[in-house]
Order: sequence, then structure tokens, then C-alpha cells
Amino acid sequence: MEFHLFLYLAAIFAAGYGSKVLTTTLKIPEVTGYVLLGVLLGGSLVNLLSTQVLDILSPLSSIALALIAFMIGIELKIDVIRRLGRSIITIVTFECIGAFLVVFFGLFYVFKTNLNTALLLGSVASATAPAATVAVIKQYKAKGVLTSTILAVVGIDDAFALIIYVFVESFVSSNLLGSSLAIGPMVASALLSVAIALGLGAVSGVLYILLLRGRRNNDWVMLLLAAFLFLLLGVCELLGVSELLSIMAFGMTIVNSSAVLSKKSETVVSSFSPVFLVAFFILGGAHLDVSLITQIGMLGLFYFAARSIGKVGGATFGALVGRAPKKVRFLIGFSLLPQVGVALALALAINKTFSAPAFGETGQQLASMIINVLLFTTIITEVVGPLLTRLALRKAGETNEQI
Repeated sequence: MEFHLFLYLAAIFAAGYGSKVLTTTLKIPEVTGYVLLGVLLGGSLVNLLSTQVLDILSPLSSIALALIAFMIGIELKIDVIRRLGRSIITIVTFECIGAFLVVFFGLFYVFKTNLNTALLLGSVASATAPAATVAVIKQYKAKGVLTSTILAVVGIDDAFALIIYVFVESFVSSNLLGSSLAIGPMVASALLSVAIALGLGAVSGVLYILLLRGRRNNDWVMLLLAAFLFLLLGVCELLGVSELLSIMAFGMTIVNSSAVLSKKSETVVSSFSPVFLVAFFILGGAHLDVSLITQIGMLGLFYFAARSIGKVGGATFGALVGRAPKKVRFLIGFSLLPQVGVALALALAINKTFSAPAFGETGQQLASMIINVLLFTTIITEVVGPLLTRLALRKAGETNEQI
């Protein structure tokens, strides 16, 4: 079938509409339905969204991630973070390190994988994708201390995950090439990458506010917001730094500098973000190759279980150490399981890095194993994660489901 962009987009959004009707009737999170729909439409089953089609439509996912990062940033108000500050830092620290350690030691000592596989999967395990969590919070119009804590944690989480990944990627690269490992340059590279991303976002936020000073109409806001989001996506990609961190810093700068402009910006994003979010989750689900499940099924399930234990256990322990409110202590961990987006991006980065000729066949096998495990478990986390997030928010009494 010849590719026709508009017909494919029409099919995706029409199917998304049907999924929304069905999930509303069944009273389950919309995200879960979109991901399962993507699996159905992917190359393994219906094959409407083949690998070639997914490559062509990949910019939709990048735009969706930019909107998600902005929505997180716009929620990171300094006064709220200051009030919850200690608990947020301890939760992020322990859930990231907990996931990394449990997955690494579990895979290496219990499942008996090789050192490089265990390290890379452990590093990716520390990432928590904000997309599904934010979508559930928006769907149920959740507000409260748990909601604020979740948004802050998933926003900051990526910085920790990226730092862990940079260290591990450098170690594994050196290990495969048989070269010596320089700790100093590794640390400097990781810190510089994070600093550049945050700096770009903060500077862009200041320019955005200055350029819109005195402009009241939402049309001005929409045009400039689109310009800055695309600018940050492009510049970060060219520099090889995190788009998510940069755009999150952009949103955070705005919300803490201009309450009026942040409200207008949030209104603008809310008006068109559903279109891109629906495409993001459907396209994410379509990446799964169902035929590979028998090959990586047990490893994938073990990884999922180990990561869940590390995330929930680490977040709970961090909340206790940080003296978070009681309902946050025992519910926060269940909102940190989704892993599409950032983890998928890291998996693709691993695939690109270690498929290079310099790493030979060993590197290619390693890259293939990592990306297949991540794609398999991503579907599980995107189905189970939103359900657990909704459960946690309900238990905390922070959902509004009368709508």
C-alpha cells in the first residue's frame, strides 16, 4: 500500500476516537486503550503502522514529548517544591538508584546475564516516562499533594536517569573496546550535558517572557510558544542534550516568572495537546514486535518485576526518609512505572551507539537485546502503569471523575 500521510493520520485519529469511546465506556484510563490500539495496528498484527510508517511519523512523537515536558515544567512552582522539597529529592534519588541497583544485581547475579547487558538495562530502568502519568492526571483532573509530588518527581527524574546512563554507556563502551576508563571526563560530560539543557531552557523562558510583554491575545502566545518549543527540540538534538530537561526548564522558568503568561501558555497547550498525545501513545504501542515475545519474554518479565520492586520500594523509602505526607509515602511508587518516551529514547540511543562497526557483532547483539526487552516491557508498563496511577490518585482522594 502506497504511503499517504493524510490518510494515515486520519486512520490514527479515527481509531483513537473509537478507543476513547471504548475506554470511557469501560471506565479505564485512555492511555491504556491507546497503547493497546497501537499494538493492534503495528507491524506484528494489522500492519497498518509498519516500521517504515513509524519512522516517517516519528516527528509526531517528538512534538508530543515536547508538550509533555512543558506541561511538567509549568507545574514546577518553586513555592510548591520548597514546601515538598526534601521529600521530592529523597524520593527521586532513592527510586532512581533503587531501580538501577535492583535491576542490575537481579539480572547479573540471579538471571545470570552478562555485565554489559545488566548495566545498560539497569541504567534505562531508572528512567520514568512522564507521558502516561501526566495523561492520567489530566484525564481525571487530579489535584492535591500527591499529584504535585508526582509531577515534580517525574520532572526531575530524567536528570538523574540521564546522568546514570551517561556513566554506564561510557563504561560499557570502554569495556567493549578494551580501553581504559576515565572517571573524571565521564562525570564532567554528564554534568555538562545536564547544565546545557537546563541553561537553554531557562534562557529561552526569559526571552519568551520578554517578547510577550504587553501582548494579551492568545494568538501571540500560541505562535511564539510553538516557535520556542520547536527551537528547543532542534537545538537540543543538534547538541545531543536532553530535549525533555530543556523544555521542562523552559516551562518552569515561565511559571515562576509570570503567573499570567504561564496560565495563557497552559491554556494554549491544553487546547491542542490531545491530538499529539493520542498519536504518541498509539505510535508507541505500534513499535512492539509481538513475534519477539517468545525470545525475550522471561528476561523482559524479570526486568519488569525487578524494576517495579526498585521503583516502588525506592520511592516509598525515599518518601519515608524525606518525611513526605502519609498518603504520599505509600502511594507515590505506584505512579512511577510507565516507561515509554525517555526509556524508549535511551533504548534507541543504545541501539545507535552499539550497532556501530567499532563494537562488532557483540555490540550489535547487545543493542538488539536491549531494544527488544525495552519495547516488550514498555507495553506492559503502559498498560499496568496508568491503572496503578489512577488507583493511587483515587486512594489519595485527588481525582475528579464527575466529568
